[in-house]
Amino acid sequence: MSTTIVRAACPHDCPDTCALLVTVKDGVATEVRGDPEHPPTSGVLCTKVARYTERTYHKDRLLHPLRRVGKKGEGKFERISWDEAIATIADRLGAIALRDPQAILPYSYAGTMGLVQGESMAGRFFNRLGASQLERTICASAGGVGYRYTVGARIGTDLEQVNNAKLILIWGGNPIASNLHFWTRAQAAKRNGARIIAIDPYRSLTAEKCHQHIALLPGTDAALALGMMHVLVAENLLDGDYIARHTLGFEQLKERVAEWTPHRTADICGISVEEVQGLAREYGRVALAGEGAMIRANYGLQRVRGGGMAARNIACLPALVGAWRHPSGGIQMSTSDSFPRDSAALSRPDLAARHGAPARMVNMSTIGDELLKPASPAFGPKIDAVVVYNSNPVAVAPESAKVAEGFAREDLFTVVLEHFQTDTADYADIVLPATTQLEHVDVHSAYGHVYMMANNAAIAPLGEAKPNTEIFRLLAAAMGFGEDCFKECDDAIAAAAFRRDHPRSADYDWDELKEKGWQRLSMPAAPFAEGGFATPSGKCEFYSEQMKAAGLDPLPAYTPPYESVASNPQLGAKYPLAMISPPARNFLNSSFVNVQSLRDTEGEPHLDMHPDDAAARGIADGDMARIFNDRGSMQARVRVTDKARLGLVVGLSIWWKKFAADGKNANEVTSQRLTDMGNAPTFYDVLVQVERMAGDAAAAA
Repeated sequence: MSTTIVRAACPHDCPDTCALLVTVKDGVATEVRGDPEHPPTSGVLCTKVARYTERTYHKDRLLHPLRRVGKKGEGKFERISWDEAIATIADRLGAIALRDPQAILPYSYAGTMGLVQGESMAGRFFNRLGASQLERTICASAGGVGYRYTVGARIGTDLEQVNNAKLILIWGGNPIASNLHFWTRAQAAKRNGARIIAIDPYRSLTAEKCHQHIALLPGTDAALALGMMHVLVAENLLDGDYIARHTLGFEQLKERVAEWTPHRTADICGISVEEVQGLAREYGRVALAGEGAMIRANYGLQRVRGGGMAARNIACLPALVGAWRHPSGGIQMSTSDSFPRDSAALSRPDLAARHGAPARMVNMSTIGDELLKPASPAFGPKIDAVVVYNSNPVAVAPESAKVAEGFAREDLFTVVLEHFQTDTADYADIVLPATTQLEHVDVHSAYGHVYMMANNAAIAPLGEAKPNTEIFRLLAAAMGFGEDCFKECDDAIAAAAFRRDHPRSADYDWDELKEKGWQRLSMPAAPFAEGGFATPSGKCEFYSEQMKAAGLDPLPAYTPPYESVASNPQLGAKYPLAMISPPARNFLNSSFVNVQSLRDTEGEPHLDMHPDDAAARGIADGDMARIFNDRGSMQARVRVTDKARLGLVVGLSIWWKKFAADGKNANEVTSQRLTDMGNAPTFYDVLVQVERMAGDAAAAA
């Protein structure tokens, strides 16, 4: 028996981007474990990826091209050959492109975070075709824009320094479920005497294990940050030297935050005055003592109307108290911009120049509306074709009923590249079987640490599955695209993924990376200890001329939610409960939902509800309930618990619709309205009503 160990990397949408060791026996992957030598991974994997072989060899893997034979949404297909599939797609896309290539839309996100299997060959194909461009906003764009306005780039505290912190604020995240290796280091810091505070409307698994949980109302994070700044200024808990040398606009900020008294802040956030004051004082005291005061800001806080400003306000805090001076201080929202990716080499945007004017941009977060729009001078051509890869929009996009209605159009030609027959694949005209991470080559950056990562193919593709890159090569050839870039192999693409002319990645060598598996960027331990921000001024910008030019408030501010009892009392009278739908521990977005062992652990769709809210509606623990608003409804089993604060319900997500009792998930009630900046979705800016289902209906569910 032949046994080998192959170095790989986790491809999923998680900050950790773990280094994997895949055991292969006679061509079969038998085990996936974490690399103990990779500092961020330290030999530990989450329960999902530890079962990656179960996903790769799943009985429901798509292994052959399929053509639809039933109605859209029924999921009825017949097997066809690759030659027939590619010819059919090329003919249909070619005919549409002759009329207007912008009637064709790619739809993708982070089903893989790989730079090769993500947007390299796919980007080249759609640029050369002249298709509409996809504005990829569904996860992090609001917070990214707000953070960049303030700090200049998505660069922050190094994960490897977290265990040295003395205060950690976990703001808008649940790292036990979605950032395991940060949580491991936070626990090490806790054992070293650090205090950990969770700021989250919901008492998550993480919040339960922190020293303190501040359960603010959804969408009020920006207000809490303003209130903290008020206390820091009023009580002179400030690093005057850092402010003078490395920030811009302090005097204007001082005037603005004077309005944000602890009483006003507490009233808006639904917390106590003491919580506002205590949080600010502890944060300032630890930072000014020269100890690590660290904020881990996650994406939950930015999925509301004012989400971009919330990220901006929080990003101002470390500069006020000089927390950036200490390697374990500062803030981490993302490390994405630490990586000097060569996007031009990967996706070749120059190929689009042959079409003249830039292609229109279609926002992935409003795909429900976009698919239903007719042609118009403002919008351009109606969308006649969608090619979906690395995403599952029918399950993950907001206002799901409209998304499904759009994909159900008989005149819409839809191609889906997938591992499994997802909710979106059910609507496809052609389904193409894609390889998993164990079956192809890729290279990765990360957004929670600073290591470049290699993924070697551990096994041969199962069945007739092909890598995304090969699928787009075949389509390019069938459509007569003769440029040399469509002939590049995956290794050649990976070799050009990072810029060799940048000091952080100057020693990047793909062959060496493949052999070792990972390589740290040349990054300082404390990136902004002496300023050097990537803003136009080179300083942390409390006042931003860029924001002013964009028509935004140039100073930190607060924008109330679209949907809350306080900001929209008329809607609140009809739908009095705020709802959020953070990730379930055993799923990752909509990935892993079909892995039986993980779905069995998760059970069924649940709704966590405060005892007083449940009692007012005659709902008992274990009852089936209907959650609804004007956009739609879903069903879930109620768990009566004070983990959900009064006035809030929590539906851990994202379930595939086909695995829910009523064929629906939380996105039935979410909105397509967008954030204040970054054009991102407002998944956690939702009002609903909840009612107990009658016995017959509950039994049927």
